[in-house]
Amino acid sequence: MSTATDLVDPTLVLLTVEEAARRLSVGRTTCFALIRSGALESLTVGSLRRVPADAPAAYLARRRAEQRPG
Repeated sequence: MSTATDLVDPTLVLLTVEEAARRLSVGRTTCFALIRSGALESLTVGSLRRVPADAPAAYLARRRAEQRPG
């Protein structure tokens, strides 16, 4: 049975850090560390930190390319 937190809204343009962390299957602290290091794109909207909806997939694509042999 799905809960509201399990559902992904494909219409979102910006994600909270918690939503981005959930998509990456990492914790909130790890997600903030990725943001601080510049590995995961984010921006501020007023006083809020948001992650573009396509940034988690872009991060994973870069990591996969880095780990390919060759």
